Amino acid sequence: MTIRSIRFDPKPAVEAASTTTVHEWYQDRTGAFSAGFWASHPSEIAVSYEEDEFCVLIEGKVELTDASGHTETYEAGASFLIPSGFTGTWKSVTAVRKFYVVHLPKAPAGQTAASKASASPA
Repeated sequence: MTIRSIRFDPKPAVEAASTTTVHEWYQDRTGAFSAGFWASHPSEIAVSYEEDEFCVLIEGKVELTDASGHTETYEAGASFLIPSGFTGTWKSVTAVRKFYVVHLPKAPAGQTAASKASASPA
């Protein structure tokens, strides 16, 4: 097994043409587990999670609102989990930077986690 160091750029520039920047640092051989860094300008997007995502918010403020209208607010320093099956909205109230770890649940027989990930909408 080869272990490689991961360099973290604490203040990567967020592209002006895009609202987000993603640096995926690791993905396992199956595609079911990955980890990285994500940054966003203030924005609001509809989300539908097929994966479980653990987040560590290092900058900014986020509001997650589920399909029933319940809102949770997280600020820099917070850690939280978004479970598979969550649908609603992700609102980056301010510029946001986070570390994330994502796990795709086991795919049904005959479908690999990697093919499931590539089939999910962007």
